[in-house]
Amino acid sequence: MKAVILAGGFGTRISEESEYKPKPMIEIGGMPILWHIMKTYSHYGINEFIICAGYKQHVIKEWFADYFLHTSDITFDFTQGNKMIVHDQHAESWKVTVVDTGLNTMTGGRVKRIKKFVGDEPFCLTYGDAVSDVDITKLIEFHRSHGKCVTLTSVSLAQQKGVLDIDSDNTITAFREKDDEDGSLINGGFMVCNPQVFDYLEGDWTVFEQEPMKNLAKAGELKSYYHDGFWQCMDTKREKDKLEAMWTANRAPWKLWED
Repeated sequence: MKAVILAGGFGTRISEESEYKPKPMIEIGGMPILWHIMKTYSHYGINEFIICAGYKQHVIKEWFADYFLHTSDITFDFTQGNKMIVHDQHAESWKVTVVDTGLNTMTGGRVKRIKKFVGDEPFCLTYGDAVSDVDITKLIEFHRSHGKCVTLTSVSLAQQKGVLDIDSDNTITAFREKDDEDGSLINGGFMVCNPQVFDYLEGDWTVFEQEPMKNLAKAGELKSYYHDGFWQCMDTKREKDKLEAMWTANRAPWKLWED
């Protein structure tokens, strides 16, 4: 299964760094939060990624190119035709496709644009600015068990995210934007989608969290996988500093992998 990561937004609320790089490339512990998210998926055996890039997408492409070189032992041989020989590489065994999905494209439009890279199989989908210790294997198993189009991970936090109305069968019956005083479960990302989800997406202007989600809920095709563990987004510098402090103190709940 592939994992699709939305990494094309402007990240204006954390503008101190996102002026120079996409928000998913802002670092926690010296590595982009995008890398942390990918390490979570890789821990559960998902090693093929499609990155939906947009704002400063070249930064993401250059980082992965440099990462391969920086984690390899290399001989530069200028005596025999200017050869570069890679002896050992210590990067993760990942296949990463970075797609320029447009500067101003909305979230649903970005997903629509990578349809040809996904193919006709279910895929994971998440945002490039939140980390969690959600069990991806159990999430996928739950998705396969109910046969509906989309499963999203629901978390209970006071954040400005999409609010979910969920019935006793874990079916999401309504999806709407969050109110400051709302105590309902929210959309934490970490979704699993069947390829039929593309039928709910129109063009670049489509916001995945608006009409597509609402229509999926109305059709009974949206399920909730409740996660009561750690989840934290990085919308602000305060949240970035919180994650950095956890990592520095070696108390990062999302770090499931071994060094």
